[in-house]
Amino acid sequence: MPSLRLSLISLATALGLLSAPVAAECAGRNLFADMPAERLAEITAAANAVPYPTGNYWRATRGDDVITLIGTYHFDDPRHLPTLETITPEIAAATTVLVEAGPDEQTQLLDLIARDPSKVMIVDGPTLIEQLPADLWAGLSKALALRGVPGFMAAKIQPWYAVVMLAVPPCAMEQMADPKGLDGMVIDAAKAAGVPVRGLEPFDTVFTIFDSMTRDELVAMLQSTLAIEDRAEDYSATLADSYFAGESRMIWEFLRFVTYDMPNYTREQVDAEYARMEDLLMNTRNRTWIPVLTEAAAKGPVFAAFGALHLSGEAGVLNLLQQEGFTLEPLPL
Repeated sequence: MPSLRLSLISLATALGLLSAPVAAECAGRNLFADMPAERLAEITAAANAVPYPTGNYWRATRGDDVITLIGTYHFDDPRHLPTLETITPEIAAATTVLVEAGPDEQTQLLDLIARDPSKVMIVDGPTLIEQLPADLWAGLSKALALRGVPGFMAAKIQPWYAVVMLAVPPCAMEQMADPKGLDGMVIDAAKAAGVPVRGLEPFDTVFTIFDSMTRDELVAMLQSTLAIEDRAEDYSATLADSYFAGESRMIWEFLRFVTYDMPNYTREQVDAEYARMEDLLMNTRNRTWIPVLTEAAAKGPVFAAFGALHLSGEAGVLNLLQQEGFTLEPLPL
């Protein structure tokens, strides 16, 4: 999910949808460390089968057009600091900084939700208690309670918003009141340098994505997310470690393989669902970002920051830029 999810959870805090969670530090274990060598090899091979599977920092050049790209991790982490030190001169030298959601887009998003709470809350009609199977509701309400959402509010959360909230482990909820992550650091560095910051996509993209999903797809996302809830901190640690190793694509393939092992799923079903999710969450958006990136680059050097998973893949930003005639160069971090 885009960094917009952090804005949404910040809004939930501001509107009182979240009660104060117990302070906790995330202390998960990297799941790759204990993985059988054969399974790790399978996941690695799947990740390496797509274009540009590794690396977070790149430069794309086409004639005089230059785009410097950093794949981001949306949560706070002290390991961002060396990265920020490396990229700050590039930010300051840019004519424009492009991010998934700039300050204007975030303000528009929060204003819309404040004016129309039905975007995130069920304001009439059946609640989740009535919409979901009893066992799924029981698991969801317990998981949301751990994130500071009382039961009476959890029942009124839109299903897609519940999916967004489950993406944040309970131990990380406290930082959501003022989320930063590398995206926020890039925005702050651009402001300090007087470089304009723009969004790559409209502020309401998050609604467009989830409005295009069927109820069955949302229920399936809830079920698959809750299936790994008992190890949420471990998955979070594995994600972070993979990102800082420049191997974010490994997480996408890892979760695919976890889903392979779930009951009542065939590999064909899992692959179809993952293709659908990759298209919705990444590929379609990537394609709309390319003209924004190239038009900005025609006016001067661009610095672009967005979730690292958008870099890799056949329809990843790097491969799409290469198809537009750009030469790609990995940069050291």
